[in-house]
Amino acid sequence: MSRRGSRALRALFGVILLPPLLVVLLHTLVRIVRRFYKFPIPEFLAGAIDNPLRHRLQSPDETAIRHALEPGMVALEVGPGAGTYTMAAARRVGDVGKLVTVDIEPKMIERVELRAEAEGVQNIEARVENVYDLPFEGGTFDAAYMIAVIGEIPEPKRAVRDLYRVLAPGGTLAFSEVLVDPDYPLTKTVMDWVAGSGFRLKEKVGNFFYYTLVFVK
Repeated sequence: MSRRGSRALRALFGVILLPPLLVVLLHTLVRIVRRFYKFPIPEFLAGAIDNPLRHRLQSPDETAIRHALEPGMVALEVGPGAGTYTMAAARRVGDVGKLVTVDIEPKMIERVELRAEAEGVQNIEARVENVYDLPFEGGTFDAAYMIAVIGEIPEPKRAVRDLYRVLAPGGTLAFSEVLVDPDYPLTKTVMDWVAGSGFRLKEKVGNFFYYTLVFVK
């Protein structure tokens, strides 16, 4: 191969490999920062993390089923993001059921409220609340879940304890995680956070890249 051809080939490989390499480096940097500094995902990034690629890995409708949601349930969602999974969960519990979604960021709640209104979904109650001190009576909910949220919470064990309180006996707590999320925890890490809170593992589905853990009270 000529010297010119060799340079062209190297340039081509550079064009092909550079974008994914930059993505990996950026993802690694963000994970390092988030390891030491936990904070909620800003509202303006909600659309970026709620995209078609993620929906292929985490189908909203399939995720609602994985979370053990059934028609007629009263369910709690912590961290609705852009609301795609919120709408799917609300459709899953149906008009007889109800979905309460909470977030510490008011703009996230505003986004969900606007989306529910636009889509005509009427069984959603969106509230600005702190997961450490949920303003609900014990045994209020049949199910609770988080999607790529537990890793953002500075004190996950404290959050799990209050979720245990607001769940009815036999109620379920589900966590779904996907590897591309900067706060992605291993299944063992999540199980360690839940251990000792009164839950037992009911089901584990998925794989290293995308998994769901369902616990029962």
